[in-house]
Amino acid sequence: MNAPVASPGLNKQWVERRAKAVSRGISAGAPIIAAKAENSEIWDVEGNRYIDFGGGIAVVNTGHRHPLVMKRVYEQLEAFTHTCAMVVPYGPFIEVCEKLNAVAPISGEKKSALVTTGAEAVENAVKFARAYTGRSDVIAFQGGFHGRTLLGMALTGKVLPYKAKFGPMPGGIWHVPFPVAHKGITVEDSIHAIEWLFKADVEPARVAAIIIEPVQGEGGFYVAPKELMVRLRKLCDEHGILLIADEIQSGFGRTGKFFAMEHYGVEPDLMTAAKSLAGGFPLAAVVGRAKIMDAPDPGGIGGTYAGNPVACAAALGVFDAFEQEGLLEKAEAQGKLIMERMKAIKAKGKGMPIGDVRGLGAMCAFEMVTEHGGNTPDAAGAKALAAKCLDRGLLILTCGVYSDTVRLLTPLTASEMILNEGLDIIESAILGN
Repeated sequence: MNAPVASPGLNKQWVERRAKAVSRGISAGAPIIAAKAENSEIWDVEGNRYIDFGGGIAVVNTGHRHPLVMKRVYEQLEAFTHTCAMVVPYGPFIEVCEKLNAVAPISGEKKSALVTTGAEAVENAVKFARAYTGRSDVIAFQGGFHGRTLLGMALTGKVLPYKAKFGPMPGGIWHVPFPVAHKGITVEDSIHAIEWLFKADVEPARVAAIIIEPVQGEGGFYVAPKELMVRLRKLCDEHGILLIADEIQSGFGRTGKFFAMEHYGVEPDLMTAAKSLAGGFPLAAVVGRAKIMDAPDPGGIGGTYAGNPVACAAALGVFDAFEQEGLLEKAEAQGKLIMERMKAIKAKGKGMPIGDVRGLGAMCAFEMVTEHGGNTPDAAGAKALAAKCLDRGLLILTCGVYSDTVRLLTPLTASEMILNEGLDIIESAILGN
């Protein structure tokens, strides 16, 4: 493909224009402006090439502008771009729901609802849970991320930057610890916290749902232990509480399964999906047991742009790509390579100190710490590493409650050559070569 023509100084000009025109509350991770993207590479307005290990925050698991996605999009653009699915329904909306129902790891009859953003999906999952149970409260986990709307923020277990200055939060939301072994938090601690919550703060008969990310996204890519999922399912069944799996970041092949919950052998009652659902187009979904999904009255769920036809067409292209290109197997291979390389870099004990290295499938991350062999978070180190990698032509993202974690979200379509090139850059930046 043709990269943009080199134009020195354009990034600075656009960054200055952005600072004057765009709200300061909308952050910018890199001081560059995108001009072109293809599969796992991005070019800025000055013609500089970057390997993309951020994937638009897990949005392009199928890569930028995947041919099968773009084919579906172009075909839909020639037909129509909007009718409002609640006014005049259309085929792609129905087809996406059918495909979600087919792949969601929930037994029995299922139904889906399409919306526009991940935060919308989370909010609607709570609405479904409340409508079905007649209860109000929700239990979430510390470190979890569920969106930037008021309810999403209330569910999110990280203050900065998501909750600061925006309170008070909606009531009826309770947080318990998420198990992190190397931080000394066990599954028993999490379950005990819920049981104590029931004794001290809220009766279980008032709790509509427990919401959990199988792999925490913004919270640091901590993988939920299987024991936790098994015990949550048991606890929910005992008290008539629904289990919601928030798979907005962990879904669509990121962990080597279509949904991360498939690793646990535990069925949620409801699931949320977004990000890579439509390969770069705004689309989100709630999928769950039909009796729960049918609890709201007609008109209680929806939105003007919910299930936009172009985004639905893109989602069908994403399903095409997974079906035709073996992307789940590629995710497993990618994750194995990343974990091996990062553990090998850590084992050298040189350069910038690395702490815990973890992941599930191709959802991988590592912590930056203040000293080799230590466990003290180093947010400045993570930020510095991201800057070093950008200078060398690689985009990476940081996350975590302490902002000390580097998460790797490479498109599953990236070639092994590109993957190794990116990992070489990370190693060079860490070791100071």
